[in-house]
Amino acid sequence: MTTFPAIRTLFLTALTAIFGLGAAHASDEFDLSPQQPARLHAARNDAAVAAIPKDFKFVTPGKFTIAVSPGGPPLATYATDAKTMVGADPDYAYAIADSLGLTLEIVPVAWIDWPLGLTSGKYDAVISNIGVTEQRKEKFDFSTYRQGLHGIFVKSDSPITSIKEPKDAAGLRIIVGAGTNQERILVKWSEEDVGAGLKPIELQYYDDEAASLLALRSRRADVIVQPHAQLVFIAARDKNIKRVGTLSAGWPDRSDVAIATRKGSGLADALTIATNGLIQDGTYKRILEHWHLSEEALPASETNPPGLPKY
Repeated sequence: MTTFPAIRTLFLTALTAIFGLGAAHASDEFDLSPQQPARLHAARNDAAVAAIPKDFKFVTPGKFTIAVSPGGPPLATYATDAKTMVGADPDYAYAIADSLGLTLEIVPVAWIDWPLGLTSGKYDAVISNIGVTEQRKEKFDFSTYRQGLHGIFVKSDSPITSIKEPKDAAGLRIIVGAGTNQERILVKWSEEDVGAGLKPIELQYYDDEAASLLALRSRRADVIVQPHAQLVFIAARDKNIKRVGTLSAGWPDRSDVAIATRKGSGLADALTIATNGLIQDGTYKRILEHWHLSEEALPASETNPPGLPKY
């Protein structure tokens, strides 16, 4: 009979195989140093500067003060010095500050705290993977800068090559977070499959990332669906999963990620103009490419587009 210590040893060995060498692999593709030598800088955008309301007062004169939640790479995390914020969102923020002719000031915040901090005037804006929703639009203005995507990933040697629509997922065992937007969408996908005479999707839930990835690697699940950026980093780190599709956070419609500003402050239009300038001159594209997020690119930035409805 296999003893508990033996099982525990096998489990820890598996986790080591998944995570132990992963940091070294990820560092080959993602620079998490505080120096960020490859960070791009943008030229001043006079049209964006002119769009800043004359009566708008920045938290600190001459600075663009933003809040960022260090939720994890490649979007935003602490660098190897454990204090400098790096990632795609900080890089984009630096480019926006350059466009406005300002110096960037980053304020780390817990994600749950950004709404109160923004309304109370602690920072000028929040750039932290915030999706546009109709409920949030009641209190904040938005300037879009990325698509909100969920990643659809499988084990590297999986025979599954593409998942684009509900029928592609029929009968599959899919790992998803409980209570998440992606769970809501996959439940609808499964209902569509059943209605079309196909097998339902089997949703699987795990307590943490390690358990989820171990289930995928041990073939107890076929697919994992999480926010796209998270899985991009995991794929680079672990070298044992691959993308077979993406899913809009607003499926069947597009859902965008945006800079949040105080409602009626007037700053959103300037930020939209600045973002479109970065798109037009190629800076935006190169930032997303650097962090392996090209799939999340927008063709153009918008101020206060339609957001996810209230569910």
